[in-house]
Amino acid sequence: MNTPNAPQPTPPAAARKPVRIEQLGRVRTDDYAWLRDANWQAVLRDPAALDPEIRAHLVAENAYTDAVLAGTKDLQTTLLAEMKGRIKDDDSTVPAPHGPYAYYRRFDPGAEHPVIARTPRAGGAEQVLLDLPARAKGHAFFSAPAVAHSDDHRLLAWAEDTQGSEVYRIHVREIETGAEPAPPIESCSGDFTFSPCARFIFWVFRDDHGRPTKVFRRALADGGDTLVYAEPDPGFFLGVETSLSGGSILVSAGNQDTSEVWRIPGDDPTAPPALIAPREPGLRYDVDDAGDRLIIRTNADGAVDFKLVEAPLDAQGRAHWRDLVPHRPGRYLVGAFALKHHIVRLERIEANTRIIVAPRDGGAEWEIAQDEPAYVLRAEPGLEYNTGTIRYVYSSPTTPRQTFDYGLATRAAILRKTQDIPSGHDPARYETRRINAMAADGASIPVTVLMRRGQALDGAAPLLLYGYGAYGIPMEPWFRTSILSLVDRGWIFAIAHVRGGTEKGWNWFLGGRAAHKMNSFTDFIAAAEALIGGGYARAGNIVAQGGSAGGLLVGAAFTMRPDLWAGVIAEVPFVDVLNTISDDTLPLTPPEWPEWGNPITDPAAYDTIAAYSPYDNLAARAYPPILCTGGLSDPRVTYWEPAKFVARLRALATGPAPALLRIDMEAGHAGAAGRFDALKQTALTYAFALWSVGAA
Repeated sequence: MNTPNAPQPTPPAAARKPVRIEQLGRVRTDDYAWLRDANWQAVLRDPAALDPEIRAHLVAENAYTDAVLAGTKDLQTTLLAEMKGRIKDDDSTVPAPHGPYAYYRRFDPGAEHPVIARTPRAGGAEQVLLDLPARAKGHAFFSAPAVAHSDDHRLLAWAEDTQGSEVYRIHVREIETGAEPAPPIESCSGDFTFSPCARFIFWVFRDDHGRPTKVFRRALADGGDTLVYAEPDPGFFLGVETSLSGGSILVSAGNQDTSEVWRIPGDDPTAPPALIAPREPGLRYDVDDAGDRLIIRTNADGAVDFKLVEAPLDAQGRAHWRDLVPHRPGRYLVGAFALKHHIVRLERIEANTRIIVAPRDGGAEWEIAQDEPAYVLRAEPGLEYNTGTIRYVYSSPTTPRQTFDYGLATRAAILRKTQDIPSGHDPARYETRRINAMAADGASIPVTVLMRRGQALDGAAPLLLYGYGAYGIPMEPWFRTSILSLVDRGWIFAIAHVRGGTEKGWNWFLGGRAAHKMNSFTDFIAAAEALIGGGYARAGNIVAQGGSAGGLLVGAAFTMRPDLWAGVIAEVPFVDVLNTISDDTLPLTPPEWPEWGNPITDPAAYDTIAAYSPYDNLAARAYPPILCTGGLSDPRVTYWEPAKFVARLRALATGPAPALLRIDMEAGHAGAAGRFDALKQTALTYAFALWSVGAA
């Protein structure tokens, strides 16, 4: 059997072409900078433009990975079949009512992409609005993440990407005739919204650096575009939306630290946008229109875990903000939305969520919660403002997603759908636990554990430890059908809720960013050690997994504590941090400085990043096997980050364990977009995990 320590095929050897970089009085040498195509912006829009030498190297890396893992091909096929067997072939969403119709998505058997459709609300024949499988034909990659209809139910708009670069084209179609009243909108971020009158569509332009920098209003009668807002700061991203009430069109600008919102009256979409509150460093706020007033979620006035305030429509500045839900430390206010008669908000405490419903007539609010050790509860605003029903989704590591319609007058929940697992699923066969790991500084790190009920805690079981830890994004314990392929083979699955997310509030995020970023990595290591101490695993029998910023997390843990891991899965990993955050031409670099620090101007930020950047901390030592993945047209974590990391690791590592690279030559950050195609990547990573512990 081919094991990680057995002789392997000869790997590609990337040429060393040293580049000396002097920055803030510090000097570093980058031997593999040449893997960054000098014409990378053209490559994002047309992968065929890739330099032939770089392409040849990436193709050789893919071939090497295939050769090393050749013995797992049958296993990958088996894993893929198992995972596909847990997905309902002809699945559909619960219809969302809106006026005279109910809208939904459904999959035809075997289809990678859904059909968008509606039926009359009172019942009747289906009307297909958009056939995404038909649009995907002929494209190696296809994604249409945003689809919306106008309030008068006359128009449909969607954003599509056919190469994975996240440079979208927006189409608008008349539903009844199929005609497009205006040419497609090119070079946009995919963010758009109809005006309530359906005469205009607001959209966000994406520049040559891949950044959303301008908001335009397109007149659908003639296709003419009018500039609504231009963002002068390259570190701010833009978005646009229409409130559920229809009272406001909201243009938002912000980064990870600061935000700003402009309002256009919904009944006057050609009016100039009015600033709600000017940007102040560290001030964050988002806005909803409650019909007669604005509802604002903000961290103003020291509300670290956020509060809700209200403001008059005609006097919306901070001087007029009045507390609606005061700040309470430790209760993180995730979000809120306004209905005609209620305000619904989502809160998170100790890594679990709850829904709070507050009547707008001043009545007492109440809570919707669950009692499992670890779970996710999410409220969905739906499509209607004047409604007595909200929809929420409940899930846990053992419980498939359940969709409920909840009557706000009756306080009764009606189960509308349970995620169907065609191959069968018995929650009683599994157990979820929530343990806490202790960090060196005394912080208590939540760790969610999924395992077979009755699993012996003797350290013998292999364990997959997953983490992310950045941007305030929590790793919520959803039900994951794919992970059962490992758990059913005797594995334990764990999620480390490290600092950098918001599982324990905004301070949990602040404690894992910028100057405090090292906490994310040491938290992840502490989680592994706590699992070892509790008998859930043993050192050298844990596979670490993370993607994007989570790829940085496991990449840093890989360089800091290689003894802990049987293998590491680093998907689209942000591992060349110092070089990337020092390159202000890249799409995400200026917006990322609040998250990581600016090593171009700040020596302390440079030194902090240099201390953990995985690419810069590789050394001549033995490492466990690692699988790094990437996408050629990825604008978020560029393909050359994992390519450079693997090249340097190979040149330095003293042990026999292989370093593997798999670059998807036809996709971007998220990999394949089809529901079944995406599982092929998961099957590869799980086969690698099994191979890493000698079980493949």
